[in-house]
Amino acid sequence: MRSLALAVSFILLSLAGCEEKVKPSVAPLTQQSLPSQESWNSTVVFTDSAQVKAVLWSGHIAMYSAEHVTLLDDSVRVDFYDENGNHTSRLTSHRGKVDDVTHDLEANENVTVHSDSGTILTTERLFWNNATRKTHTDAFVDIVSPKEHIMGHGMESDQGLKSYRIFKVTGQALSNE
Repeated sequence: MRSLALAVSFILLSLAGCEEKVKPSVAPLTQQSLPSQESWNSTVVFTDSAQVKAVLWSGHIAMYSAEHVTLLDDSVRVDFYDENGNHTSRLTSHRGKVDDVTHDLEANENVTVHSDSGTILTTERLFWNNATRKTHTDAFVDIVSPKEHIMGHGMESDQGLKSYRIFKVTGQALSNE
């Protein structure tokens, strides 16, 4: 009886070892799908002729050299400076993208710009042109300044939000009375 139990145990253990293992699927990685450089909690300074134009900080930066693009996520912050080196505004967003050829910036998700003059812009997508130092978007915008509260779809502005134009406007201006 004991030898029978031992034989049954041996057979059961042998069968348990023969079960087919499920292999996880592995997605093939190509050279293009991997960033050429990555960094975390990093700062990038945009300059022209030794003059600071903008200082960018992001929680995660992934550069794709073949596509000439750098993706930013895990929080983005950009401080902008005028032609005299004076701070003009700060942009924050959840994620963004930099064109590595033109150094233009696209900010996405919960975009807010606080100008040093007290104007606040909120939107979901905003573009900054490095050459002209101007911002624009076709998305919904909400701008609050000391003198007005304006909303609309689409806008263009200088990076300090001193001179802006809003398309498809709704909102209200505060009276001086």
